[in-house]
Amino acid sequence: MTFVFVLFFFSGEIAHFGAGVFLLIQLISIISFITWLNEFFLSQKDAERCHVHVMLLATIAYTLCILGVILMYIWYVPDPSCLLNIFFITWTLFLIQLMASISLHPKINAGFLTPSLMGLYVVFICCEPVGEICNRNAESSSRTDWLTIISFVVALLAMVIATFSTGVDSQCFQFRKDENQEEDAIPYGYGFFHFVFATGAMYFAMLLIGWNIHHSMKR
Repeated sequence: MTFVFVLFFFSGEIAHFGAGVFLLIQLISIISFITWLNEFFLSQKDAERCHVHVMLLATIAYTLCILGVILMYIWYVPDPSCLLNIFFITWTLFLIQLMASISLHPKINAGFLTPSLMGLYVVFICCEPVGEICNRNAESSSRTDWLTIISFVVALLAMVIATFSTGVDSQCFQFRKDENQEEDAIPYGYGFFHFVFATGAMYFAMLLIGWNIHHSMKR
């Protein structure tokens, strides 16, 4: 019995670490996708006609980022003593402004779409508070928390996309891809493929148990 307990404990710790590694993999996947999307709109022949649509999408995304930060202050900072939540939410707001400033710099000139979409991802990652003491939603009634369900579905979709996009393309971690790759060459590495899927499974396991490997979830 003791051996089984120790085995489950170490398995949980390994899954905890692997889930953190997958968050980095997912971040790289999101950055690659947003970069590709931005280059796609900028390289089109009718880019001027798409300019209005790109600006509209970027404005909506940036507005949602600011709205998300405001809601996090309302939901997760019910008391000034919640310093950890205040730090992470403020740091998220700082990162959004920093990304926008760098992207709009004349030497970078990457546009407004990239930082706004990346800001949505950063807000989504920050939207999980630590503990229930500084969580205003935890004090509400015990009805179904639709925000948690939506967050779980979005996280699941992001996990699937990131797992497949990085698992079948190990060159996404390289700054320069090998354009002279042979046609018969395998487009992915077997070891990297299974590593990404293993960390993705660990991340999914952490979502199911609320990142808490020591105590069972109440609901």
